[in-house]
Amino acid sequence: MLKFAKMHGLGNNYIYINLWNEELAEETLAPLAVAVSNVNTGIGSDGLITMGPSAVADARMRIFNEDGSEGQNCGNGLRCVGKYLYEKGIVTGNRLTIETRGGLMRLELHLSPDGGAVEQVTVDMGEPALNRRQLPMLGGDPDGAAIETIVDVADQQFVLTGVSMGNPHAVLFVDDAAQADVMGVGPAIERHELFPERVNVEFVSVNNRRDMDFRVWERGSGVTMACGTGACAAVVAGVLTDRLDRGETVVVHLQGGDLRIAWQRDGHVYMTGPAAWICEGEWLSRPARVDV
Repeated sequence: MLKFAKMHGLGNNYIYINLWNEELAEETLAPLAVAVSNVNTGIGSDGLITMGPSAVADARMRIFNEDGSEGQNCGNGLRCVGKYLYEKGIVTGNRLTIETRGGLMRLELHLSPDGGAVEQVTVDMGEPALNRRQLPMLGGDPDGAAIETIVDVADQQFVLTGVSMGNPHAVLFVDDAAQADVMGVGPAIERHELFPERVNVEFVSVNNRRDMDFRVWERGSGVTMACGTGACAAVVAGVLTDRLDRGETVVVHLQGGDLRIAWQRDGHVYMTGPAAWICEGEWLSRPARVDV
């Protein structure tokens, strides 16, 4: 049996495994992510996140999408990891660092008045990477930014801005995010030949210079209710295209709730939002290695 927790950040939900207490072979991680994510035969989630010791931070976090592919970073997952580590007593302070494939992330935990629970988490997401080489995105100058680049998909043209927040994002500004064809356009752009490692796709409508609506197609997971790194990328893209202002906090309305995002003058993007428990339990089988 394998003990797990299920948590969500604005509806973006993952299964969390504590590797201080559990041991998993490397080759089982991807198939385990596929198994637990299945809503019919598993637990049901957007993927699997492991938390364990790090040589350079308070903890190391790894993200596996529901198709078994490994991601570099996850903003909603980071907030949940911060809440888990504090409320389980693994860390004691309200400032901590988390090692991810996308870099070292710094978290500030906003505690309840009695200090017993984490109510909100601010994550310093670091500096966005803007050139094509870093995304990665093919075509054009590899050291140049992909700002309002035209992409042909299924006999249609879309204008996108590429931003990496440790993982790649293609941001599309649309008239009404709620009406965007996320399930049609999202997977087509995710797997477009311009993106050799695939890409997350954001559909964003700007209400004013401090407020936007947001929908997302996540690489490896499909439609999710929230994407923290995607919300950060959307704000960066909004500043780059003069829809938003640098240094101002923008409220991003995701299907699961709101995040507050600011691309500050120090070059870093800061994200603030909630994290919540869903349940804890025991997974009754440990899958053998399979191809995913």
